[in-house]
Amino acid sequence: MTPGKWVRKWNERSPEVPLSLVQVPAAEAADMVRRRDADAVLLRLPTERTGLHAIPLYTETTVVVVPKDHLITTIEEVSGEDLADDVVLHPLDDTLDWEQPPGRPAIERPATTAAAIELVAAGVGLLVVPQSLARLHHRRDLTYRPVTDAPQSRVALSWLEDETTDLMEQFIGIVRGRTVNSTRGRQPAPAKRERPDAAGKKAEVRKSTGGNRRSSAARGGKRGKPRRRS
Repeated sequence: MTPGKWVRKWNERSPEVPLSLVQVPAAEAADMVRRRDADAVLLRLPTERTGLHAIPLYTETTVVVVPKDHLITTIEEVSGEDLADDVVLHPLDDTLDWEQPPGRPAIERPATTAAAIELVAAGVGLLVVPQSLARLHHRRDLTYRPVTDAPQSRVALSWLEDETTDLMEQFIGIVRGRTVNSTRGRQPAPAKRERPDAAGKKAEVRKSTGGNRRSSAARGGKRGKPRRRS
């Protein structure tokens, strides 16, 4: 995702309306927009979406976070079966929709993903998370590998159902990559091309529906004699 790019585009198109980004834990995002502490949020699906619109943006790769000296680092990708003999941490704020997490369960579930990362670094176990969370909590002593058969996390843009305003439509357009001239975005008024006529007044130059250019009669000017054609 490129939320920083979205903000830059917003500032170019609507500089009179300030837009700022706030980082929140994934588990708190839906409640934040329901409390109107934010106009829109990025959610991880599946989640409780009562009263919310949600536009899925993409599906994220799932990875296992391991110490750099772990045996798993010798292969490019792993399956749940490859993790069967390892302790796999399952934090309380887990964003994956597991039927049954892989590996052996830890004695206690860590409260947060950040706490689970610390336990992986201490050699207590491994952690399976969406790739962006592995990047967010990057440490030099840890690395990760894709897990081929794990649930995947979908990321969606979400906002309150009764607040689909023109400004929200503009933001949705930016997130979806629409240009400023998109039919659903804000469009500038078409500029008129003008030129002076022989009497010193102005006449509009318009395009005909057939695609050929022709000038309208000069407003307030005198008409000249028609030319004889051979």
